[in-house]
Amino acid sequence: MKKALAIILAVVMIITAVPMLLAGCGSESKKLVVGFDSEFPPYGYKDDNGEYTGFDLEVAEAVCKELGWELVKQPIDWNSKDMELNSGTIDCIWNGFTIQGREDDYTFSKPYVDNSQVVVVKKGSDIKSLGDLKGKVVAVQDDSSALEALTGEDATDANKKLCASFKELQKLADYNNALMNLDAGSVDAVCMDIGVASYNIKNNADKYTQLSDIISTEQYGIGFKKGNTELKDTVEGALDKVVESGKFTELAEKYELQDAVCLGK
Repeated sequence: MKKALAIILAVVMIITAVPMLLAGCGSESKKLVVGFDSEFPPYGYKDDNGEYTGFDLEVAEAVCKELGWELVKQPIDWNSKDMELNSGTIDCIWNGFTIQGREDDYTFSKPYVDNSQVVVVKKGSDIKSLGDLKGKVVAVQDDSSALEALTGEDATDANKKLCASFKELQKLADYNNALMNLDAGSVDAVCMDIGVASYNIKNNADKYTQLSDIISTEQYGIGFKKGNTELKDTVEGALDKVVESGKFTELAEKYELQDAVCLGK
């Protein structure tokens, strides 16, 4: 009798354990760890509730939903992005990441945003054109497209001449600091991505204005470790489906980037 009871209990335990094991297996999903600059609105930033959000992060969320993956939002020091990617701490860089000039260093997705580098000044400033920047202090984010456009190997002669005319070119950690310096008067202008400029001008219409002159034009893509075409193709395929569903355009309109995106048109 005791033996029969033991057998019955063992069977019950097995029956109970199997669904739990299956549930545990089913709860494990692949993660996509996205590295981003947390002070780069509207592409990636911290909202009023302290949550990381932005156009790129919401598109990444939609892509992960399409794949059945979990999105992990990993804020990074922009200067350390290569180390983060090469060490495997992040799977990709997805945050207003310019393709031009970096093609040999990363495996990029197709472009999804057309972007330009522009100059932001205080409203009422005597700086009305690029020529007025002569003798002025200009700020850029370190290791940014704006810095590359002014000082990089592929910078145009006109941009190199422009940069040489500045009193000083300040390289700062992020554009929040650059705009704070502009407010304080320690810099006269900030060169930055047009999407970031538009976001900040919209939210501070009484403080900033943008010059009509453009420093350079470029495109954004998702940057993967060089040679990681398998992950790139998987993410890009899911991105195509997000575009086809209309979700991509919906998010572009939410962040007022419908004129900048180059997918879904």
